[in-house]
Amino acid sequence: MSSKHLAFIFVLVYSEVMKRFLFGCKHLLKAFVYSWQGGKALFKNEIAFRQDLLVFIVGLCVCFCLTLTATQRAIMVFSLFLILLMETVNSAIEAVVDRISEERHPLSGQAKDMGSFLVFLSFVNAIVVWMLILL
Repeated sequence: MSSKHLAFIFVLVYSEVMKRFLFGCKHLLKAFVYSWQGGKALFKNEIAFRQDLLVFIVGLCVCFCLTLTATQRAIMVFSLFLILLMETVNSAIEAVVDRISEERHPLSGQAKDMGSFLVFLSFVNAIVVWMLILL
C-alpha cells in the first residue's frame, strides 16, 4: 500500500471517529439539558422534593459539624442523598400515572403508594444509618 492510500484511509477513519465523537458530545449535552429541565421541574412542582432537599442540606451541615471519619461522613451523606433519589423516582411515577389518566384506578393508586413507600424506606434507611454511626 502506498503512502497516499494510507493517508486516505487515515483521513476516512479520522473523520468517522470525529463524527462519532461530535455526535457523542452533542448527545451528552442534550442529555444534560434534559436532566437540568427535569431537575428544575422537580424543584418547581414538587413540594415534597423541596422539603427533602431541606432535610438533605440541614443533614449535610450537621454531618460536617460532627467529628467523623471520611467513611462515616460519606455513608451518612449518601443515606440523605438516597432520599432525594427516591423522591425523584416517586415524583416520576406520579407524573406518569397522572399523565395516563386522572380517573381513579386501583393500580394507579398502588403505583403511587409504592413510590411513596420508596421514599419512606429511604428515610428509615437514613435514620438507621445515622443512629448506627452516632450512637
